[in-house]
Amino acid sequence: MRRLRQFLFVATAALSLASAAPSLAQYGGGANGPGTPQHGAPPSTDQDDARKKKRDEEFGNGNAPLPALKNAGPCPFVKVLYDAARYVEFKDNVQASANVGYTGEIENITSACEYKGLEPIKVQAQVLFELGRGPQATSNRKAYVYWVAVTDRNHAVLAKQSFELPVVFPANVDRVSVTEHVTGVTIPRANANVSGGNFEVLVGFQVTPEMAAFNHDGKRFRANAGQTAPKAPPAKP
Repeated sequence: MRRLRQFLFVATAALSLASAAPSLAQYGGGANGPGTPQHGAPPSTDQDDARKKKRDEEFGNGNAPLPALKNAGPCPFVKVLYDAARYVEFKDNVQASANVGYTGEIENITSACEYKGLEPIKVQAQVLFELGRGPQATSNRKAYVYWVAVTDRNHAVLAKQSFELPVVFPANVDRVSVTEHVTGVTIPRANANVSGGNFEVLVGFQVTPEMAAFNHDGKRFRANAGQTAPKAPPAKP
């Protein structure tokens, strides 16, 4: 299931650093990302291209590939904020597997950017969500909320926007995958020396302070946490 989200604001920036080599960012990315040739690298063969395509398909968990774009410098890093990477609801805030309601996890981010000359940096991203319901889920429908933010290298938030992610769980299914395609992230540049490496694009669930603390401590439950496991047959005497 795939949805298109338009990032409706423009982040403002006024940094000035030297530009670097073109790149495509993936999982936080950086220079020489997938689809961008390294300087001095030999030309690829058909066999190399086939291996790369297979690897990218496996690495991307089935996400459609984003275009490889040549830029005046590196792309912004695109990351998941650790404390907001997972969403786990507990009935009455009691952290037990039997109390799990709805869950979610950001499994994969693939991103690309484009800019040259004095043009602003334009970023697009695909975000893969794994969403689940536990024993305390009260419906087969759930409206999750996630956000996308642009920050500078000093981690000041330049712009942020939230999106609703409505999900319907089919009958007898406790886990679904949803891919969101976020476009329209635009970062102006003060001059041609400002590169995408000065910025980060962060993604996360809208979580409560209790959820953030749960994530920060590294705790986790599976999407079907709390459901009764089949009993093992009794041991023979």
